[in-house]
Amino acid sequence: VVVSVKRLVRKPRATVTVRFPEAEGREDARMTLYQGANLRRAMLSSGVALNDPLARRFDAGVGTGDCGGEGTCCTCAVEVAKGLDALSEPSSQEVQMVAKRFPRWRLACKATLGPIEQDEEIVLKVQPRNWDGFYRDDEVDVDGEPLARDGKR
Repeated sequence: VVVSVKRLVRKPRATVTVRFPEAEGREDARMTLYQGANLRRAMLSSGVALNDPLARRFDAGVGTGDCGGEGTCCTCAVEVAKGLDALSEPSSQEVQMVAKRFPRWRLACKATLGPIEQDEEIVLKVQPRNWDGFYRDDEVDVDGEPLARDGKR
């Protein structure tokens, strides 16, 4: 009889709290992710709706829509309120689309949980354009709809 003993090593994980705009009145969602997990896939498999109705397609210039995780529509943009360092580095595509103007924003379809040495806590705000206070009073019309920023719609 040969007995072999292996040491089990616990993998570090990230506890992700997903917050929704106040107007939706939804409870926070919680997920556990491990290194290499894609944020968009993890949220969709947990039932978190990502599509931001205020997002404009980056590739088409008109309309909105879901690009299916290709990183061209910005509908999966999230604000990382806590734990930004635990995520992968943003690609040049992400930097061009969101990170130049909003350094704490990531495209969920392109962001993965990076290499972590210990358990991490990450807090995400989905649909960051829909949060109270994102638009100043002079950036919305009388109905509360956002006006163009920097001369662009």
